[in-house]
Amino acid sequence: MVLSAGLGAIDISEAASIEQALHSPEDEVELILLDVQLQGLNGLDGIASLKRRWPTARIVMVSAVQDGQVIRNAFKRGADGFICKAEAPARMLELVSQALLGEQLPGHDDLSDDALDTSPKLTPRQYEVLDLLCQGLSNKMIGRRLNLSENTVRGHVQATLAALQVSSRSEAAFVARRRGLVS
Repeated sequence: MVLSAGLGAIDISEAASIEQALHSPEDEVELILLDVQLQGLNGLDGIASLKRRWPTARIVMVSAVQDGQVIRNAFKRGADGFICKAEAPARMLELVSQALLGEQLPGHDDLSDDALDTSPKLTPRQYEVLDLLCQGLSNKMIGRRLNLSENTVRGHVQATLAALQVSSRSEAAFVARRRGLVS
C-alpha cells in the first residue's frame, strides 16, 4: 500500500509465495522485495530460484525481525539488501527507491561477521540432535538414531536449549528454523 502510493508510475506485482512468483508472466523484474517468512519455500531458500529466473533483479529481504543470523544468511545466499518492517513507512520507501536506483543499501558493507555472529555455539553432535529434535523425535528415538544413551541425548538437548536461549523443545525448533540452523 505504502509502496504503490509512494512509487507512482512503477509497475508492482505481488506474489504470496516463491512458487507463485516464479510462475509470474513478468519477463523483466528490477527489484524483488522478499519476505523471509512465506508460504511454502521460505524467502531465504527462494533467493537462488528467483536469481535464476531474473538474474539482473536486485533482491532485498524484508523481515519484521532484525536477526543477525537471518541477515547474514540472506547476504550469503545472494540478497542485495535488507529492510526491517519496523522502519517508518517514509524510510522504507526511501530504501526501496535506493534499491531501484541500484544504490547500495545502508548496512551491507558494515555487516561484519563478528557484528552479525549471533549463531549459537553448538557442537556438531548438538546440531545433529537439534535437527532430529526439529523433526519431532523423542530423546529415546534420537538416541537410537545416533547410537547414544537417552541420558546423553538429554544432556545434548539441555545444552542446545541453553545455547539457543529457549526453554522448550518446540521453541528450540522454531528458533532453529527461523535462524536457518536446520533444513
